[in-house]
Amino acid sequence: MIIILMGVAGCGKTTVGQKLATALNCPFQDGDDFHSAEARAKMSRGTALTDDDRQIWLEELVRQMKTWDTQNPRTILACSALKQKYRDFLSRGFEVTWVYLRGYKTLIRERLEQRQGHFVSAKLLDSQFESLEEPLNAIVLDITDSPDRLVESLIPLL
Repeated sequence: MIIILMGVAGCGKTTVGQKLATALNCPFQDGDDFHSAEARAKMSRGTALTDDDRQIWLEELVRQMKTWDTQNPRTILACSALKQKYRDFLSRGFEVTWVYLRGYKTLIRERLEQRQGHFVSAKLLDSQFESLEEPLNAIVLDITDSPDRLVESLIPLL
C-alpha cells in the first residue's frame, strides 16, 4: 500500500509524511526529490510546470512506486497530485490511500513566505490553487491542526 499525502505547496505534506512514516515505522518518500533539474529550475524562477513537465515526473514516480510496493508493505509519499488525472495515473496498478491536506491560501502563503531553501516559493501558490482539483476519494485533513494532531487523527483511518 502506498499512502499519498497530497495538496498544494506549503500544506505540510513533507512534515506530516515524515511524522506519519515514523509513527507507522515505514519509509517516507518526497515526490519533490524526483523532479528533474529542469523542472526544479523552472519552479525556482516562479514558473508553474505544465502538464507535459509533470508527466515526466509522474512517470518517474510510478517507476519508483513499483519498487517501493514490492519492498515494503507500506510507503508514505508526499506528492502534490493537484489534478484528478495525476491521481488516476499514480493509482493505476497500486493500492493507494489518498490523504488531502486542505488549507486556506492565506495560511499556506504565510508558511511559504517563511520557508527557506526550497525551490517552490509563494510565487507559485496562485497557480497551485488554480490547478487544484479537490479529490473526491481521499481522507481530508484540515491543516490548521498541528502536524502531530494530523498524524494522530490519521492513523486510525488507515
